[in-house]
Amino acid sequence: MTPPALLFRATLLTLGLVACSATPPPPTATGPRLTAAQLQRVGQRIWQNECAGSIAGLTSWNTGEDFASLGIGHFIWYPAGRRGPFEESFPPLADHLAARGVAVPSWARGACPWDNKAAFEADAGGPRQRELRTLLAGTVALQTEFILARLQRALPKMFAQARQPQRVQAGFHGLLATPEGAFCLIDYVNFKGEGTAPAERYQGEGWGLLQVLEGMTGSTPAAFAASAKQVLSRRVANAPPERRESRWLAGWHNRCDGYLRPL
Repeated sequence: MTPPALLFRATLLTLGLVACSATPPPPTATGPRLTAAQLQRVGQRIWQNECAGSIAGLTSWNTGEDFASLGIGHFIWYPAGRRGPFEESFPPLADHLAARGVAVPSWARGACPWDNKAAFEADAGGPRQRELRTLLAGTVALQTEFILARLQRALPKMFAQARQPQRVQAGFHGLLATPEGAFCLIDYVNFKGEGTAPAERYQGEGWGLLQVLEGMTGSTPAAFAASAKQVLSRRVANAPPERRESRWLAGWHNRCDGYLRPL
């Protein structure tokens, strides 16, 4: 029989080993500290960034892309049977709107009904795209809410993949403490994603929010903008030549400069 003192010491040792080896839980985000008025301005600025603030820009198909881009966030919608390297985001948005009581047309709850850019543009004045623009113009706040929910989910996934998790966590929470910093996070995760999808890589390097946070020095909007420019320049340098992504770089950098303006 083991003496009580030895048993007690063994129990303490076991508990100590468990405590030392336990993996700390992933961090969580507390929500951006924005007023209702600031939230509305966030949605308007995202709309301006993605669609020049126009109703027509709410339904578009960019040259060189294999998908439609819809809403204030240019949410991606692939045609039936088509998939690409970028995460599809319009179907989850449609589900979110429907869950919040919005009447989403049944044809908009499946795959994109237009097979290519030519078909999409030929139907730009048709009843389906008019219906989409009306729906999207009237749900700016809910689209912003959808982007915010994506931001909330992003941190644990990014933390799990980060090469420098403490830097990612510090940068994330430092930015989230101010309206301008929160806008950087909200806009960029919508603009270029979380940076966690394996398919969203060129030559092994991503270009999402994770990569920007890992490249930051400090936790200010200025530090975020500088890192974002570097990440996007690297994406263009690594992209397949046939994509000609250099044509977009100046606009992307201008968008990053917008993170320095007060909200």
